[in-house]
Amino acid sequence: MISRLSAVIAAFAFAATLAVSPVQAQDQKPADAASAVAADAAPATAAPAAPAAAVENPYGLQAMLKHGDAVSKGVLAILALMSMGSWYILITKLWDTQKMGTEAKAVRATFFKKASLAEGVKGLKEGSAFRFIAESGIEASEHHEGALTENIDHNSWVTMSVDRSVGEVGTRLQGGLGFLATVGSTSPFIGLFGTVWGILQALTAIGVAGQASIDKVAGPVGEALIMTALGLAVAVPAVLGYNWLVNRNKAVMANVRAFGADLHGVLMGNRSVAKR
Repeated sequence: MISRLSAVIAAFAFAATLAVSPVQAQDQKPADAASAVAADAAPATAAPAAPAAAVENPYGLQAMLKHGDAVSKGVLAILALMSMGSWYILITKLWDTQKMGTEAKAVRATFFKKASLAEGVKGLKEGSAFRFIAESGIEASEHHEGALTENIDHNSWVTMSVDRSVGEVGTRLQGGLGFLATVGSTSPFIGLFGTVWGILQALTAIGVAGQASIDKVAGPVGEALIMTALGLAVAVPAVLGYNWLVNRNKAVMANVRAFGADLHGVLMGNRSVAKR
């Protein structure tokens, strides 16, 4: 009898346990869901982070201008002057060669079709190289007198005058090319001097500090590398511009010499006709 009573009590306890367990599970699920919703909502309600401030480069060109010594600033100023002079010469000489090339085409098309040399000269632009050569040749042809020139025949006198005028035009056209050549050959070494000076400053800072820390080395070495880059940046356009202008000058001067030779032939032909 007692054993049957124990079995009944055990059965009731097991049934009660099964009935309570789903209720606890249901209670835990809403709690877990509420905690998940709160976790998802927390980032949404959080204030946005402030944007990071821009970090200034302590080893760039701007820092070198602010904190560099007199030598580094002097090297930078020299390179800047060289660069500005190179670009000025390059632009102005390109304009001059372009203008002379256009004038050469117009002269070849119209000058020698005029009724006389005087009309041809009037058709040329004031201050142009072709008008200068034409006026010099005509003046030499018309004024061949004097005790010093009586032993020089008229042909040689006019030839020398035309050649001299052509040479002056060529000299004027080549002005500034020497500066470009100088900049192209010396600016890398000026930049290299800035590099050596920057490395010297780095070694001095290391010796004074007694330790090779990166903050003692990075600044001077950065300045040194900037100087090297600037020296090359100044030299490359100067060298390219020099070679380009030399080739353009050759083409333009070929037209100028051809005009001088044609003018000389016209002047000698007028002289022969006048003698008959």
